[in-house]
Amino acid sequence: MSKVWLLVLVILYSGFPSIGTTTTDSTSPSAVNIGAILSFNSTIGKVAKVAIHAAVDDINSNATILNGTKLNITLLDTKLSTGFLGIIDSFLLMEKDTVAIIGPQYSVMAHVISHIANEMQVPLLSFAATDPTLTSLQFPYFVRTTQSDLYQMAAVAEIVDHFQWRDVIAIFVDDDHGRNGIAALGDKLAEKRCKISYKVPFKPDNISHEEINSALVKVALMESRVIVLHIYPSSGLEVLHHAAQSLGMMGSGYVWIATDWLSTVLDSEPSLFSSSAMNDIQGVITLRMHAPDSDMKKQFVSRWKKLSQKEDSNQDPFGVNIFGLYAYDTVWLLASALDSFFKSGGTLSFSNDSSLNMLRGDSLNLDTIGVFVNGSMLLQKILEVNRTGLTGQMMFSPDGNLVHPSYEIINVIGTGIRRIGYWSETSGLHTGEGPNHSNFSEGLFGVIWPGQTTQTPRGWVFASNGRHLRIGVPLRISYREFVSKIEGTEMFGGYCIDVFTAALNLLPYPVPFKFIPFGDGKTNPLNLDLLHMITTGAFDAVVGDITITTNRTKIADFTQPYIESGLVVVAPIKKLKSSAWAFLTPFTPMMWFVTGMFFLVVGAVVWILERRINDDFRGPPRRQFVTIVWFSFSTLFFAHREKTVSTLGRLVLIIWLFVVLILNSSYIASLTSILTVEQLSSPVKGIESLVISSDRIGFLRGSFAENYLTEELNIHRSRLVPLNSPSEYEKALKDGPANGGVAAIIDERAYMELFLATRCEFGIVGQEFTKMGWGFGFPRESPLAIDMSTAILKLSENGDLQRIHDKWLTRSACSSEGAKQGIDRLELKSFWGLFLLSGIACFIALLCYVIRMAYRFSRDSNSNNIECSSLSARLRSFLSFVNEREGEDKCWPKTRRKEKCSCRKVVHEDGSLDDSTVRVHIENNVTAQD
Repeated sequence: MSKVWLLVLVILYSGFPSIGTTTTDSTSPSAVNIGAILSFNSTIGKVAKVAIHAAVDDINSNATILNGTKLNITLLDTKLSTGFLGIIDSFLLMEKDTVAIIGPQYSVMAHVISHIANEMQVPLLSFAATDPTLTSLQFPYFVRTTQSDLYQMAAVAEIVDHFQWRDVIAIFVDDDHGRNGIAALGDKLAEKRCKISYKVPFKPDNISHEEINSALVKVALMESRVIVLHIYPSSGLEVLHHAAQSLGMMGSGYVWIATDWLSTVLDSEPSLFSSSAMNDIQGVITLRMHAPDSDMKKQFVSRWKKLSQKEDSNQDPFGVNIFGLYAYDTVWLLASALDSFFKSGGTLSFSNDSSLNMLRGDSLNLDTIGVFVNGSMLLQKILEVNRTGLTGQMMFSPDGNLVHPSYEIINVIGTGIRRIGYWSETSGLHTGEGPNHSNFSEGLFGVIWPGQTTQTPRGWVFASNGRHLRIGVPLRISYREFVSKIEGTEMFGGYCIDVFTAALNLLPYPVPFKFIPFGDGKTNPLNLDLLHMITTGAFDAVVGDITITTNRTKIADFTQPYIESGLVVVAPIKKLKSSAWAFLTPFTPMMWFVTGMFFLVVGAVVWILERRINDDFRGPPRRQFVTIVWFSFSTLFFAHREKTVSTLGRLVLIIWLFVVLILNSSYIASLTSILTVEQLSSPVKGIESLVISSDRIGFLRGSFAENYLTEELNIHRSRLVPLNSPSEYEKALKDGPANGGVAAIIDERAYMELFLATRCEFGIVGQEFTKMGWGFGFPRESPLAIDMSTAILKLSENGDLQRIHDKWLTRSACSSEGAKQGIDRLELKSFWGLFLLSGIACFIALLCYVIRMAYRFSRDSNSNNIECSSLSARLRSFLSFVNEREGEDKCWPKTRRKEKCSCRKVVHEDGSLDDSTVRVHIENNVTAQD
């Protein structure tokens, strides 16, 4: 491709003198030739010219760099041309054994000259060409020493997203610089779910007033009010002047974001702040590449006036802009690379390009242009430079761009500008003292917008082209309370229509609209087909009973739901009559059994714990049994009169009384509900019973319920029966599955509540098994959907939404609200924790009691030398010991008591004890003898 360019340009090059075929300079020559291609009369070029000369002078006077080698700079003027003269200038520089070229200034020129630089292996260092595509692999010898527009457009996109705008209009110059910059903006906006809704290209130069006005009139008719202006400084102010003075597009509601061309003009032309041109740019936001404050930068700026007057004392004074700083740093970067190049043994060697030998002897002398032999080595040294300049750190990332890209966000206010924040690649928008400052807050400071307002513009209006918003409305034949066409008119009424119009009335701007019917009026139209009409552009919105589902959100944006309407099951129901045994229904049989058993167990445990020390639990066996039963069941009413004395008995009893309290309360609550709330019965208990059965199920034809039942619940389609109207619902339910009907209907609650309002023989069974809602549909990324959602929330907060609901959807007393399907009986699983707690208490108390009794029995047996020869004899002795009242279980020899015990031992002649059990006789008022 590079050779093709050279051949195409052959006829453009003439009269160049021949300088030989090969030249070679030794290491560290006395001078090295570099070139610069600028447009001297442009805003950027005139500043860059001064900065480049200043940098060359500073380098040549600095003994620490280049080791005595001087830089010879040749600056060539391309005038205001972006192509032809730049090509000629590049050939002129190549003829002089130039090792590197600074520039060109324009991206368009950089694309062309990069082909020549590739062929001649001469690095091209541009401080002003910001086209993102220039750093592609196609141009290895192009080195951008400024920030790429890729980052500037990322900053613009983040500003748009920060203020929650979704559409922008792009005005740009129609060349490589403008097109590729706006393409990068489109990509960055897409990452934020925003987009460019309209593009306005201008030709690169000589734009007429008529062309500007014609383009801006079209912009004024668009919906978006956020305008990004990416253009050259020479025509940018002219566009803003026409927008402000001729079309009033600098008024309230507009947003103008100018790329860094505007900040460059403001920095370069200080006189502009006192001119009338400031009235044309009030409230505009612009960007400027950030150069951190430093002593080096302050010293350079302080001597700028002297430098500019030295360059041309007859020219009006101008300020230094960011591109001038980058131009100065570019020369120093090149000098640093050359210094490293020479120290590494690099030489200034040039050789003829073999591809140009065919032109030898031609009058154009193109064959004399030499290829820089060590150009690739110098290029590598340039990319390895890491130094700090006026603009901060000059170091390249692997993709060829400067590291740490950052921008200042500037707001034009009054007769000056105000920095409202920063953008950096790592931190986004923030208000710190610098892009990489550690202490910062996200976002931006307050902005003064066009029209001198601090209120953030909405960013869009309805297009001023006379077209009304086309609202698609379904022509329903059933449930006309939601949507219906008023006979003899083009108007619609119903719940959905009233909610929509009430929400529109709350918007802070007028919305012209008209309803367009959708459907044949004979069958209910499919809502999915209605939504697809938005994607084709036939409708701007749809209003009706549109359920918000996941699949539908992929083709349209929905507002906040204005009514909840999940799927429910409707089936035939019948009332249950009260029974004489209704008092048994609160508990299940198992619950009754376990409760009764626990009454007896607790009574027995308390009897065991109390009988040795409490006379209330002693006596004949019959009396003790009656005591156990009476004590157990009297705790149900807290009417037990037996006192508990032992600590363990009291522990068991208090836990049991807590359990009884819970059981009592639950029983009473359940019985009250059974006797006072209407009881309904249905063979269908809910969606779960329908799924496992084989009965036929009805649904509304065209409803999303069909796909939900088959895909989510795996119900076979053969079981589903499509129905069209409430009358078909009623007939199918009455016929039942045995007579060709259905066992139940599955539909949305909003429909079913209207259906049941006059049909008491049917009712909703089970719970609502989906949570969905209805909303109004709009095209994807429509800002109106957001504003309508806010309006719906306001309707809900002020009560208007409920009033509209009551107007259209008030239910009659026949509705099954408050009725219960079947009887909710209390089961054991609800109380097993209480029973477990009581059981554990009983077990622990008994365990402690048995351990204590065993310990006492063992101690008394040892102290009285009582032994039993067999386990059964010892067990009977232990039970006899436990059966005795407290105080009678010990023998107290040689001690007189009111009730004493004596132990008699049977001793044989050989001194052994009798194998018989030791019998304990209770003797009153006698002395115990051993």
